[in-house]
Amino acid sequence: QVQLVESGGGLVQAGGSLRLSCAASGGSSSSYSMGWFRQAPGKEREFVASISRTFGSTNYANSVKGRFTISRDNAKNTVYLQMNSLRPEDTAVYYCAASLRGLGTTLTSEYTNWGQGTQVTVSS
Repeated sequence: QVQLVESGGGLVQAGGSLRLSCAASGGSSSSYSMGWFRQAPGKEREFVASISRTFGSTNYANSVKGRFTISRDNAKNTVYLQMNSLRPEDTAVYYCAASLRGLGTTLTSEYTNWGQGTQVTVSS
């Protein structure tokens, strides 16, 4: 079973950028479609972005489309989330997740493995 560890979170000014990393161990991330989710205090966990196992196709939540980019480096067994033009409303704990689906999915129930999360805080 693959284990996932996120890193790269921190404090950033509005309009700035961060790159989150999700390192996989105990298995190959290339065997999974991968997703990023986030959860702010008092809010439900929400879908951010996904990348498919089969074709590498990507999907984004409307709130981040055009600002965030998900990518994967199978040689490094790592998935990334490049976040640009950050806004205070992007502040949340960001989670990496793995799905056995061949294509990406926005549904949390279809992801079988989750990382511990990394905090992203965007100041105004």
